[in-house]
Amino acid sequence: MAKLFSEFTIKNMQLKNRIVMAPMCMNSADDNGHIQDFHYVHYITRAVGGAGLIMLEATAVESRGRILDRDLGIWEDSHVEGLKKLVKAIKEYDIKIGIQLGHAGRKCLLKDEDIIAPSAIAFDSDSRTPKEMTKEDIKAVINDFKLGALRAKEAGFDMIEIHAAHGYLINEFMSPLTNKRKDEYGGTAENRARFLKEVIRAIREVWPKEKPLFVRVSAEDYNEEGNTSKDTAELINLVKDEGVDVIDVSSGAVVPAYIKAFPGYQVKFAETIRAMCDLPVIAGGLLTNASICEEIIQNERADLVFIGRELLRSPYWPMRAAEELRYDIEWPEQYSRAKNN
Repeated sequence: MAKLFSEFTIKNMQLKNRIVMAPMCMNSADDNGHIQDFHYVHYITRAVGGAGLIMLEATAVESRGRILDRDLGIWEDSHVEGLKKLVKAIKEYDIKIGIQLGHAGRKCLLKDEDIIAPSAIAFDSDSRTPKEMTKEDIKAVINDFKLGALRAKEAGFDMIEIHAAHGYLINEFMSPLTNKRKDEYGGTAENRARFLKEVIRAIREVWPKEKPLFVRVSAEDYNEEGNTSKDTAELINLVKDEGVDVIDVSSGAVVPAYIKAFPGYQVKFAETIRAMCDLPVIAGGLLTNASICEEIIQNERADLVFIGRELLRSPYWPMRAAEELRYDIEWPEQYSRAKNN
C-alpha cells in the first residue's frame, strides 16, 4: 500500500491522503481583500485533483496585515460570505479545507499603510522601517487573530493554520534577528514565544476544541545569529500546550539570506521538530516526485507533505502520483474515462 494515500486523522478532521496543498499567495482579491471568481476556479480545480487538504493562502487579519494590496482578508464580516461559498464548493469533492491566518508585519508592501513590527528594524536597505509595536498594538493584533478565527469558524473551515513563518509578524517576534525588545516580549526564548502563545490562546477561545489548529514555522533563519531548527523546536514546546495539533515546517525569509534549495531541502528540519516536539509535522520544499513523498511518509520523517508550485503546474498531481506509485485511487466520476487501468 502507498502510505502517501493512507488516511490521516487529527482531532475531528480525517484526510483521505497525506497530500496538503501549501498556502500560496495569489494576490487576486479585490482591493479590500474579498474573494474573487479566480479563487473558486483555482482552489476547486485542486480539489478535483485530489489533494487531501487544501490550505488557503495567507489571509490577513487586518488591512495592514496584507503583504500586497490584493491579498485575501478576513478582518471584517463582509469577507465571510465569499469564503463560506468556497468552503462549501470544496467539500463537495470530499476534500478538507483550511485557512492560514497571517499578518505581514514589517513585510507589508502597501504604501498607504503604517507598518508594524516587534522592533523598528527594516527588512533590508530598500524597505521601510516599521513602527515598534506598543503593548496596545500587541493586544489589538492578538484580538484581530481571534476575530479572524471566529470568522473562519463561521465560514466553515475544517482547520486553521497560524502563519508564524517567512519573516512575517509572528516570526519577527520569534527570531532574535528581528526582535530586540527589552520587555516581556523580547530577549529570552520564553519571551520571544509569548506573542505566538497569546495568539494561540486567543484563537482557542473561539475555535472549537475538536477542530485542529496548525502552526507554520520557519525552522531555520539561515543566519548564525538566528534560530536553528532546534531553537524553533524549543519555541514550539513553549506554546504547544495552548492547543497546537500540527506543525507545518518551512524555513527562511526572516532576513535576506542565501538558501541552497533542492527537492526536500526542508525535510530534515521537519524531522528535528517532529522528534523534539512530539507533534505531527508537515514537510516539504520543492517536492515534485511521488516516490520521494512516499519515502518521507513511509520512513516517518513527517506525517504529511505539502505540495506547492507543483500543484500550480499540475493541479491533478495526486492522480499522477497514485499512478506512479501503482496505487489505485478513485477519480472524480466526470474524469474516470481518462484513468489508466
